Amino acid sequence: MTATAVRLTQFAHGGGCACKIPPGELEAVVAGLTHTGPRDPSAELVVGLDDGDDAAVVRLAGGQGLVLTTDFFTPVVDDAYAFGRIAAANAMSDVYAMGGTPVVAVNLLGWPRDVLPVELIAEVLRGGLEVAHEAGCHVGGGHSIDSPEPTYGMAVTGLVDLDKLIRNDAAVAGTALSLTKPLGVGVLNNRMKNTGEPSPEAIASMGALNAEASVAAVAAGIRAGTDVTGFGLLGHLYKMARASGVTAVVDAAAVPYLAGARQAVADGWVSGGTRRNLDWVRPHTDLSHVSDDEALLLADAQTSGGLLLGGEVPGAPVIGEFVAQQEFAVVVR
Repeated sequence: MTATAVRLTQFAHGGGCACKIPPGELEAVVAGLTHTGPRDPSAELVVGLDDGDDAAVVRLAGGQGLVLTTDFFTPVVDDAYAFGRIAAANAMSDVYAMGGTPVVAVNLLGWPRDVLPVELIAEVLRGGLEVAHEAGCHVGGGHSIDSPEPTYGMAVTGLVDLDKLIRNDAAVAGTALSLTKPLGVGVLNNRMKNTGEPSPEAIASMGALNAEASVAAVAAGIRAGTDVTGFGLLGHLYKMARASGVTAVVDAAAVPYLAGARQAVADGWVSGGTRRNLDWVRPHTDLSHVSDDEALLLADAQTSGGLLLGGEVPGAPVIGEFVAQQEFAVVVR
């Protein structure tokens, strides 16, 4: 098999953040691991597992925090170089979602070396390296294994000013809700996996860093936010509203989508991960004013999506607001 003939998505059961363990199952697994810690900690854990935030944060001297995160997945696109770029941008996003700056990353690679050409590994790593360098982040090595499916991502360490930290439990009633990237990559990627028809717009969106959006959010004084990845807009918004003790009201007509996303849903290219996302949030979300297709788009499992912020930032559409806690954690109107 030649490297140019390979469609990477055909060697994985899922793709991108849509291959995450479903949110309800994951929360059940980690339920007993929250609110715990070492008897004699070496440093203070500022953000941990309790509210399912994007990254862990440890307090350093001088008001700074160390941000630690990891993210990896199976191919979401067929091109190895683009896969590397997207996986790296997605891993960096968790640091940006906390208002931090990536400093150093290490690669995490699984590869079926007896099935796929090893030349493709270099392309994956090249894509990841280029995105890391765009972020001003060192790549200091990593770890690889022989695995049944191709898998790639990064463990990323960053720095953040603790008085400017963005958290998913800090949303306040009366603030706007902004989204910095359009939705729809999940259904477009699923269409590509099944038909071979790529979406250049989706690939460009996934490979773009959230660096500028993060800097703008910090400059605007925003302290509440998360990024939109595998649990979809509704899933991540539900977690944010629940952790903050507020209700999020979404104006469905204001939510931006990539070209072709609505048609992809109409054509049935909805992943199992997206349907599981919707099943998870449905009991906590008022969806009575939108169609089933609209609800699926709002729950679409994103890969390397944008930042979802409690406040306004230049250039990002306002898609709703946070209000005082109501019967539902999320209301779509």
